[in-house]
Amino acid sequence: MITEAKTTITHVAVKTFLDSVEPLAKRDEGRVLDALFRKVTGAAPKMWGPSIIGYGEYRTTYDSGRAVHSLRSGFSPRKAKHSLYLMGSCGDDTAVQRAGILARLGKHTTGTSCLYVNKLADVNLAVLEELIAMDWQAMTKRYPPE
Repeated sequence: MITEAKTTITHVAVKTFLDSVEPLAKRDEGRVLDALFRKVTGAAPKMWGPSIIGYGEYRTTYDSGRAVHSLRSGFSPRKAKHSLYLMGSCGDDTAVQRAGILARLGKHTTGTSCLYVNKLADVNLAVLEELIAMDWQAMTKRYPPE
């Protein structure tokens, strides 16, 4: 079963999007996050939908037959909180390591595959870099590049 993904790659330039982010503090932090994700992943970013900056992509088909094409990792600099999409954290194989890193990160909340940060001053950027790297490695192991 192939279903249309809600969030797909767009042709908007990442710089154009980042230049439009409000408020200015989120725009500046978005640029910091972009530089960090580029450094860790080595991937050129693409816009996924109107507000998600994604690094890398993967395809898989679930046991249900649903085919998926999505970003490997990324973020969205939202007004209230930055949403970081760390897809590799969905697996059990990284749970203990991830918990240890999150304990050192600073002020944040989590969802299933998301990390929410109000502002970058709330977290240790070196620890965030470690988390993104661990997540990227988990995604690469789970979904090797084609």
